[in-house]
Amino acid sequence: MIDSIRSKVFPKRKKKKNINWIATILVILVSLIILFPLYITISIALKSPQELAQSVLAPPLRFHWENFAEAMEVSNFWRSLRNSALVSIPVIFLTVLSNSMVCYAIARNMNNRFFKFLYFYFVSAMFVPFPIIMLPLVKQMSGYGLTDNLVGLIIIYIVYSLPLNTLIYVGYIKTIPKSLEEAAIIDGGSIWQIFWSVIFPLLKPINATVAILAGLFSWNSFMLPLVMIASRKLMTLPLAQYAFQSQYSIDFNLAFASYLLALSPMLIFYIISQKWVISGVLRGSLKQ
Repeated sequence: MIDSIRSKVFPKRKKKKNINWIATILVILVSLIILFPLYITISIALKSPQELAQSVLAPPLRFHWENFAEAMEVSNFWRSLRNSALVSIPVIFLTVLSNSMVCYAIARNMNNRFFKFLYFYFVSAMFVPFPIIMLPLVKQMSGYGLTDNLVGLIIIYIVYSLPLNTLIYVGYIKTIPKSLEEAAIIDGGSIWQIFWSVIFPLLKPINATVAILAGLFSWNSFMLPLVMIASRKLMTLPLAQYAFQSQYSIDFNLAFASYLLALSPMLIFYIISQKWVISGVLRGSLKQ
């Protein structure tokens, strides 16, 4: 009784939550560093040349949406978009199919010296900078007749994504109990049937992550198409933006509008699917 009266007369004060001001300030600074260039890009894309000459930082007085229409016409946006789609879509499907099979064979045979060597050999390729192998790669693909060809780009993207995917896939496959495969073998299943009926459905989170990363890599890549593609008809979106800037380097309004057009598909795609990227990478790289 006394305690209830005391609680009404002297109510307990709520404990104040301690705020980590250093972390909060760092988060704000990093957010500003990321958002400020995006604001500048959008602002310039929506300005007229006269407004841009007056001030770069000030917001546009009137939104000039016609900049986007003109940029699409001048830079052959739809043709470049088609080329990027013709490269990225096959890369996504073929990367998931081929890399998952290779990594399954490695993960289930790590006791074998050959497969253990393959694992470290593939993973070590992550530390080789692309500029070092760029010219030998172009020369080799030229010998196969695959330069200035979208098929050559697709093949390189699939092979070049194998090192990171090996690290992700092998780490995740090791967490799958071998008893599932042993039960399938007892039922008379072959290795091929076991992989497609038992293992591949269990790889759904990692397959989604690999597909997203492969799509982002092939869509946004600039250096590889630059050294592999010479024909304007086969230019992907990043390469078309480079050619657009060199030809119209003074008209920044159209250039920045064109950059936003090229950025928007993958930005929307990543915002929708970012939870699979984060969860999949953590599952594949940490669970070993």
